[in-house]
Amino acid sequence: MTDQIQRDGLAQGVPQDTHFEIELDDEPDTRKPVYVDVVSKDDDRRPIIPAQWRGPDSIKATLRRKAEVTGHVAAYHAVRSPRYAALALGWSVVGAARLTGRQLRWWWVAEQEHLRQEAATRNDPDTWSRLTREARAIRLYRGLVLAGEGVLLLITLGLLAAAPGWIVLAAGGALVPVLAHYGRPKTRPIIRPAVVAPRYRKLNSDIVLRAYYAAGLGHAEKRDQQIEFGGPMSRDQRETGSQVLVDLPYGKGWPDVVGAKERLASGLDVHENQVFLTRDKSSNRRHMLFVADRDPLAVPVGRTPLLDCKPRTIWRPVKFGKDERDRLVELMLMWTSVLVGAQPRKGKTFSARLLALHAALDPWVKLIVVDGKNSPDWDKFRLVAHRIVFGTHPNPRDNDPVEHLLAALREILKHIDRVNQVLSQLPADVCPEGKLTEELACDPRYPDLRVWLLVMEEFQVYFETEDQDTNKEIAAMLSRILATGPSAGVILLSSSQKPSGVGAGDVGRLFNRYRDNHAARFALKCGNRLVSEAVLGGDAYAEGFDASSLPVGDEYRGVGYLYGVTDDTPTVRTFLATHVDAERILLAARAHRERAGTLSGEAAGEEVAREARDVLGDVRNVFYAGKATISWPALAARLREVYPEAYADITPDAISAMVRKLGVKGKSVKDADHFDKGVGQGCDKASIEAAIQRRAIGSR
Repeated sequence: MTDQIQRDGLAQGVPQDTHFEIELDDEPDTRKPVYVDVVSKDDDRRPIIPAQWRGPDSIKATLRRKAEVTGHVAAYHAVRSPRYAALALGWSVVGAARLTGRQLRWWWVAEQEHLRQEAATRNDPDTWSRLTREARAIRLYRGLVLAGEGVLLLITLGLLAAAPGWIVLAAGGALVPVLAHYGRPKTRPIIRPAVVAPRYRKLNSDIVLRAYYAAGLGHAEKRDQQIEFGGPMSRDQRETGSQVLVDLPYGKGWPDVVGAKERLASGLDVHENQVFLTRDKSSNRRHMLFVADRDPLAVPVGRTPLLDCKPRTIWRPVKFGKDERDRLVELMLMWTSVLVGAQPRKGKTFSARLLALHAALDPWVKLIVVDGKNSPDWDKFRLVAHRIVFGTHPNPRDNDPVEHLLAALREILKHIDRVNQVLSQLPADVCPEGKLTEELACDPRYPDLRVWLLVMEEFQVYFETEDQDTNKEIAAMLSRILATGPSAGVILLSSSQKPSGVGAGDVGRLFNRYRDNHAARFALKCGNRLVSEAVLGGDAYAEGFDASSLPVGDEYRGVGYLYGVTDDTPTVRTFLATHVDAERILLAARAHRERAGTLSGEAAGEEVAREARDVLGDVRNVFYAGKATISWPALAARLREVYPEAYADITPDAISAMVRKLGVKGKSVKDADHFDKGVGQGCDKASIEAAIQRRAIGSR
């Protein structure tokens, strides 16, 4: 038979060594099963010392948290104690009545009533007579017991009447709660809890699988499209949520699950802010799913630890905030540059200022603060700043901000060259690797080796001044500082609400280079995906981080993605430092610098050609002879003409704002040279002189 098959195969042109193997059964699955719905494995060991009691910091935090809860509970119940007393007294009266009724029913043998009724219904006089005799005997006995209770009660009341008041109060305090317990309904407690335990949705494998299949990331009926788990489901260490390692089907990857996050949240029946995905390095199919018990981004993390006002060092990380799992997030400023971007009023300035406050508490760090929006947010840094610049046009706080910025940038570049020169001349035993060290930066023998921090608030405005040559010069110097500064101990902290579409030609190219070369990036709520990419970088969006998708609301201010610091990209809730907090910290920082003898520049009272101009006096002096009024455009032109050293870049809007701020109201004036209709806004000389007079009276 075998020979016949071989001959047939040869006749059909099939070689003799060809085998036809048909698998009748599927190969057995030899993989070890993964049990998902368990909290831990058999060989997991509980820690000998819980995490909250490890180390002095953990112990302090735990004790502080316990003390806060205990204090809250005590205050909560203390405020409501009069209400508790009134309710207890009222329900104690009801309780006394209920106990009296219960005693009377007990004396009357009410529990036997249904037996006598049943005997009467069956027409059984013998049983009825026997039960009646027993009831009479029991009533006699119980009546004697109640009489004894009455006598004891009268004796007790008599003793209490003659007893001291504190004994009466103690007896009443012990008796009223018992009577109130019997009097109140079970559904109406007198004392309600001051702290309500959080409720959360308990996850299991069925819920997770349902969510993934509903999101279109797999198919339950197709074996090659099923979702698998890479480990057991568990609670995280801080008991803030549930987590599990998920393996997507072959052909699905990280971009798929990132794009399906909203549908995943719907399948899990939670808010999207409670779902967090973390990419796994071992496979593009694998990721960690973390589902928080409640929206963690809406929970404030409180005031900054800097409020202790103790000295800090720039060589240690900043305590920046906490992530979605309530873990501390730290940011190392040394050797790096930080870019902060967001929409207005989303916490951008507060976040950047928090980092600068940490540097201010290090007395060996020189600060140069440049505030492009000319706001009060950075004003208190005058206490410690070596140089400080406000705005882009002359104003009462800064008579020539652009020129002062150029001077500060030139000073920084000279410092970078000086640091590199000093380091190259130091012996190997002092500077082994030719790099700046913490010891050298704090050594009084090397004053040129201090660490510098340059803050650029709304830096984009300095790429768009009215002078294109100035724009190029600023852009070139900032790009050079960003490229060479960190290795020389110059840290850049930049923030912007417009991180793209700035400048043209060389200025635009240098702007993009300056923006893109920041090592660490923090993006709060952005207006759209393009702005988010400009802050975080294009790679961040491919990894699933889009700051335009961050939630909106006052409770979410200060929430953003911190990208480029570690392999993870935490969603950070930053610590809060209000304007008052900043002033308190900066006063302490100045005291630290005075003790160390490191105050310099403007904070030390050095003159930097920044004398405040008498704006009202200058305006009065430039009025045309015989003219009582002047328009804003004409006034700006006259100031540029008469005082070019102070008002070379003044604009009509700028001088209008400056004069109005000093108490001069605008009015309609005639000016055919600057207005098409011959009439526009300006001021009159009488108002200027009145404002000068008011100022003189107020200064007496």
